[in-house]
Amino acid sequence: MPEALPVNPWVSLAYLVAGVCFILALRGLSSPATSRRGNRLGMIGMGIAVVTTLITHDIASPIELAAAIAIGGAIGFVTARRIAMTAMPQLVAAFHSLVGLAAVLVAAAAFLNPVAFGIAQVIRPIFGPDVVTILPVSRIEMSLGVAIGAITFSGSVIAFLKLNGNMGGKPILLPGRHVINLALLAAILGLVVLFVEDQSPWIFWTITVLSFAIGFLLIVPIGGADMPVVVSMLNSYSGWAAAAMGFTLHNSAMIITGALVGSSGAILSYIMCKAMNRSFVSVIAGGFGGDAGGGASGAAAIDRPWKRGSADDAAFLMSQAEQVIIVPGYGMAVAQAQHALREMGDKLKAHGVRVKYAIHPVAGRMPGHMNVLLAEANVPYDEVFELEDINSEFAQTDVAFVIGANDVTNPAAKTDKSSPIFGMPVLDVEKAKTVLFIKRSMGGVGYAGVDNELFYRDNTMMLLADAKKMVEEIVKAIE
Repeated sequence: MPEALPVNPWVSLAYLVAGVCFILALRGLSSPATSRRGNRLGMIGMGIAVVTTLITHDIASPIELAAAIAIGGAIGFVTARRIAMTAMPQLVAAFHSLVGLAAVLVAAAAFLNPVAFGIAQVIRPIFGPDVVTILPVSRIEMSLGVAIGAITFSGSVIAFLKLNGNMGGKPILLPGRHVINLALLAAILGLVVLFVEDQSPWIFWTITVLSFAIGFLLIVPIGGADMPVVVSMLNSYSGWAAAAMGFTLHNSAMIITGALVGSSGAILSYIMCKAMNRSFVSVIAGGFGGDAGGGASGAAAIDRPWKRGSADDAAFLMSQAEQVIIVPGYGMAVAQAQHALREMGDKLKAHGVRVKYAIHPVAGRMPGHMNVLLAEANVPYDEVFELEDINSEFAQTDVAFVIGANDVTNPAAKTDKSSPIFGMPVLDVEKAKTVLFIKRSMGGVGYAGVDNELFYRDNTMMLLADAKKMVEEIVKAIE
């Protein structure tokens, strides 16, 4: 394992510069307008930290290091080039799982060979073998690191399976899940305390196994509507896991980076919980995705009357409007309709129509999903508004154009106490004079698994088609 060279003040300075770059990167990522600069600063900071670590630690031969960097870089480059924006939430969850697994492996290696990590006290008796004792503070770091890493790994795997469609989006509610989770958490904490006193292998491995189990149990009960919060929460966990690895490896840059990611992820989770009227404590406890019997019935909705429109109808209504508010959702991402949508907005503005975009904090399946897609299509930043900034304008808006945003526009969140999304702030699109709603068919429901009563309102016109195809037809009709 890495053997550090004598402490050099330039090393501390390099890590400090890297830490400042990470902080400025987070600042830049807070807005789409500065996100590219934020990404560049993050890359610069990480480059400084990696190069400094490689120079100051005797880790491996240059050939081995070059091979590892080349393989990892190639995998990352190819993945980034091939991954679609619709699969970005799955990719993020997969990356979180790798961070968690890395924390588990580092902790396990440190436990099996503490001398190599410089975290052990070796007693050499006159007779008999050497006695290796892990330092008490290192036992705390190691046990917490393996616990957080294991929770992050198994939780991220479940999140990936849910986001990727390998598991259903509905909550899987186990009997007595809260009691089980609390009991497991108490057992893990108790074993951590015991491990500080006694470094027996069975304690360490039991902590590891129980942590894998609780990570699974925390995410399984969470429904699809709350998955964006889960992604940000796991992002926080991965940061704390990285910080724990930093303590074990005696690397201050890793500690700083992990703490920044962990704290920023926790703050983001809190903000999103507030936006969804969820309890932050219930997120940490797990299983906040709704009750098994909640939600609207799809069978009851089939017989309700609804109005169907065409691209020509939508083009006429919007071209005659004074203001149109566009509400993008995951359906837009699936159809990759953001470029056609921007073209539609440009055509409407050429007709003297005010065009704005309304973004719900949890639209899509990860934080900022819609903002990234609109930025990719070069939608002006000053036309994009968050829920709290634009919700009051729907009542004075001629047309609300909803493209694939189901749960975040469902009025049931304000009226139906049996709905799993009840209490979640939603966009008040139903208050617009006319609501145009693009949807593939009337048979499907949102990711939360509930029907949207907005479809059956008198002022709603359903545009049933592929989102990209429908928007392109509307553009032609406007012309």
